[in-house]
Amino acid sequence: MESGTVQVVETDFLGSTYLRRTLDLGSDDEGPVVATLISHPPARPTGRAVLYIHGYVDYFFQSHIAEFFLDRGFHFYALDLRKHGRSILPHQTPNFVRDIREYFPELDEAVRVIREEDGHRHLLIDAHSTGGLIAALWAHQHRDRELVDALFLNSPFFEFNVPWWTKQTVGALSAVVSRFRPYAAVPRGLHPVYGHSIHADHHGEWDFDLAWKPIGGFPVRVAWLNAIRAAHTELQAGLDIPVPVLVACSTATYRKATWSEAAMTADAVLDVGHIAGYASRLGRHVTIVRIEGGMHDLTLSSAPVRARVFDELDRWMRAYVPATSPD
Repeated sequence: MESGTVQVVETDFLGSTYLRRTLDLGSDDEGPVVATLISHPPARPTGRAVLYIHGYVDYFFQSHIAEFFLDRGFHFYALDLRKHGRSILPHQTPNFVRDIREYFPELDEAVRVIREEDGHRHLLIDAHSTGGLIAALWAHQHRDRELVDALFLNSPFFEFNVPWWTKQTVGALSAVVSRFRPYAAVPRGLHPVYGHSIHADHHGEWDFDLAWKPIGGFPVRVAWLNAIRAAHTELQAGLDIPVPVLVACSTATYRKATWSEAAMTADAVLDVGHIAGYASRLGRHVTIVRIEGGMHDLTLSSAPVRARVFDELDRWMRAYVPATSPD
């Protein structure tokens, strides 16, 4: 089977109105690789579509995001990237890549399906955290192909939230070790504060699959760390994304190692100063919105906060995302 071809189309576990397609992506050093494209059509076609891209240790489960776009006439799509969520195969190391560009084939294929097979004329990318980093670099690489009309980046991962000396030391070490032991685990992985803040078994309101999105994450591998480091270097040097970009993040960073109530109103994963600071390097048409009380995934914040997020997104889309009907 050729890379990118659709293997299976079936009903998704989110409900009978959601379909998922398994996209064959060939093989890597661990064996066969797939991605999963989830979709939900609107009540009335408008020629507009949105593609949601999740973050690290994540997958698409936020049906309320789909409902927001469906209410505005978008055909909703979400992509579970290779080795994430629905796309994890038994022989694979979850969430592992050696280079961010390894994700580009599934974005290419998803956009091909959306535009060529399903016939949508306008496309918005909605990407969170590491998905925001991937989408930004992908949009920059394909800047002359007019594949997308706009990007919404929700708390994009533009820099490691660690002290400068840690980044320099661990970064240099990961570059060396990744050449010989790419799957070696970094001693300290993700902190559970954010997971405790969003999962219903702890302090949050969201019920997601802990096998696909563990509270403490999966082990961080040195080759993945090096891949992110290289992607940050490219982004921070400046991109040339030609379409409008909306970057949104919280107004506050949560810095404690243990959970407290303040974690419910701040970004407990990334430094929001990094996000706002590097946003202007994405292109020439960037809007930055800071959301008071926002968590790392702004759309998982408390109901009043996520309502503000969607209000800001709606206002921006009405200004910059073409509103058309099919011929």
